[in-house]
Amino acid sequence: MDEEPNLPAWLAPVAATGFAVAILAIVTFSVLAKVSAAEERLLKPEPENKPKVAVAAQAEVAYCTPQFKEVLERVLHSCGLAEGNQRRGCKPADVKTFASISDEDFNALFTPLKERGGVLRFDVGSHELDAAAKQLLEQRWFDRKGARYFFVVARASKTGTPLKNRQLSHRRANSVMFHLNEVAKDPELEKKVGLLWLGNEFAQLSEDYCQWPNSRPGEKCGEEPINRSAFVSWVDCRL
Repeated sequence: MDEEPNLPAWLAPVAATGFAVAILAIVTFSVLAKVSAAEERLLKPEPENKPKVAVAAQAEVAYCTPQFKEVLERVLHSCGLAEGNQRRGCKPADVKTFASISDEDFNALFTPLKERGGVLRFDVGSHELDAAAKQLLEQRWFDRKGARYFFVVARASKTGTPLKNRQLSHRRANSVMFHLNEVAKDPELEKKVGLLWLGNEFAQLSEDYCQWPNSRPGEKCGEEPINRSAFVSWVDCRL
């Protein structure tokens, strides 16, 4: 069995003092190292590995004026958004009541949407979407750009009685909605679409709208043809 060597009595204090000095030196070096490392991190911070959450900063477009947003909110909540499982819409008298706006002012609100919207044209007395109308509708629908509301405003020309044209414009609006249901596959579609049918009683389009993107650009246009239509567009306004 090994035995520990015996130190002379006069060396014991010296050994104890040396050991204490060594411990103090180690502690001091460790503290200085940590301070130096902390200083280095402050001066040169390491890049964060965690991805930052993207924050949307979508500025509203110029046409989102207070007047436009006021009418938009009235029409959407009164005419276009679904409650429960029942789809809603607005006929001419409803629009006049809820929007509280003249024909000219109603159309003027949508003038800035020329590049965003499209006019789907129909045959005389028809509510069937042709291939070109379906294509334009799909282009406009899938060009959403983060917008929340999609407007469908169906009309009829002056030919015929107001009642028949009101019913015809209603069928045209429904044709647009039915096709959107087929292509969008969106269970919340009816909460996004503002559906209006104006017949020939409210907010008839002028011939100027023949210059808008429409499904029959090569065909003769005028006030009669352009009002056999449904205007469609996303609206990029926050309410």
